Amino acid sequence: MKAYVDKDTCIGCGLCPAICPEIFQMEDDGKAVASEEDVAENLMDSARDAEQQCPVDAITIEE
Repeated sequence: MKAYVDKDTCIGCGLCPAICPEIFQMEDDGKAVASEEDVAENLMDSARDAEQQCPVDAITIEE
């Protein structure tokens, strides 16, 4: 599975890297970005938690 962040929607709140820092990081532009690597099975719960808690629905986790 892959995680994606819509940078046009992201407001840079920092919640996703706080929840799942292995997958999400903040970039110099103040917006979040997802790792280009597949989401490891042991990180799926926290990645999905970040997706669900994003206040602007900027995160997508896809198979």
